[in-house]
Amino acid sequence: MIKKFFSIAILIIVLVFSISYIIKYHIIDSETDEVLLDLKEASYYQSLGSGVVECNLCPHQCVLASGERGLCRVRENIQGKLYSLVYNKPVSIHLDPIEKKPLFHFLPGTATYSVATVGCNLRCLYCQNWEISQSFPEDAKSVNRTPEQLVAEALALGAQSIAYTYSEPTVFYEYMTETAKLAREKGLKNVVISAGYINPEPLKELCKYVDAIKIDLKAFNNDFYKRIVGGKLEPVLRSLKVIKEQGVWLEIVYLVIPGENDNSEEIKNMAQWIKENLGENVPLHFSRFHPTYKLINLPSTPEATVRKLRQIAIDEGLKYVYTGNLGDWETESTYCPGSQEIAIKRQGFFIVEDNIQNGICSNGEIIPGVWK
Repeated sequence: MIKKFFSIAILIIVLVFSISYIIKYHIIDSETDEVLLDLKEASYYQSLGSGVVECNLCPHQCVLASGERGLCRVRENIQGKLYSLVYNKPVSIHLDPIEKKPLFHFLPGTATYSVATVGCNLRCLYCQNWEISQSFPEDAKSVNRTPEQLVAEALALGAQSIAYTYSEPTVFYEYMTETAKLAREKGLKNVVISAGYINPEPLKELCKYVDAIKIDLKAFNNDFYKRIVGGKLEPVLRSLKVIKEQGVWLEIVYLVIPGENDNSEEIKNMAQWIKENLGENVPLHFSRFHPTYKLINLPSTPEATVRKLRQIAIDEGLKYVYTGNLGDWETESTYCPGSQEIAIKRQGFFIVEDNIQNGICSNGEIIPGVWK
């Protein structure tokens, strides 16, 4: 009788543990209630002994005991191994114009199949997509999509690329890289929309499979990164140089926030740094800030400020400098570098006039980019 009692007790404990494991690690499809059991062991981590691991994916280098998650909220130490909790679990999928990313010198006028999971390794107080970037996997409704399914859907919809975007693709690194490999095999290009807070080794590996990366450069001073972003400037500058060295097409976005990162002298220094380290042809986009998330106390950026900073960058020698969120075709259009004739005229996310052929102006001038 005692043995039978203990056997039943052990069985109950095992069942309870199994159920709690499934719930905790979200291996149930939220649409079909199908048990998926597809947790993905993370890339770029090391064991420190006694069940403790160190994540080497991004500069935070999170050290985690069993059951702990990184700052990104989506990578967890499970019994001495680091796992991604969002592999195959996107929360947002859309077909977008490539100009929305924004990428202006990469397959203009084409559609990109955009995908995101929850999670981010930064804490921007003004995040536009904070509902997903600052969420835990268990707090957001996901769908089950394998890399094979994403690629098939992108092809069926006529997209020419897949964009890893909306939140921070670094934190769903395994999902992104596996999808990118398959996409390339099927003739699709891959673009990454990121804050660039990633270590050099995984970034170099990623660059083997992607065709363009847009980096959000938050500011050109470390204090801003520490107070407003939850990171440091130097790792982002390092990422920019790695991307350029690896030969991946690069564009930069700078969101101008009144009183925080709109200092003219800093913008001048940033433009000089870009020219010296990345080259004069890297497109730079200045975007207008609107109050959101935890920075609702600040006003929207004056349009005049955005235009002024754009002109500073141009005066420092950058050839392709744009504005965003202004609805101004003159500062959103691409011009031939010498003649200054309109090469591509844009209005918002749409091209209304295209006067170049494979990046070549009618007078033979070449505009750097990826055009086919």
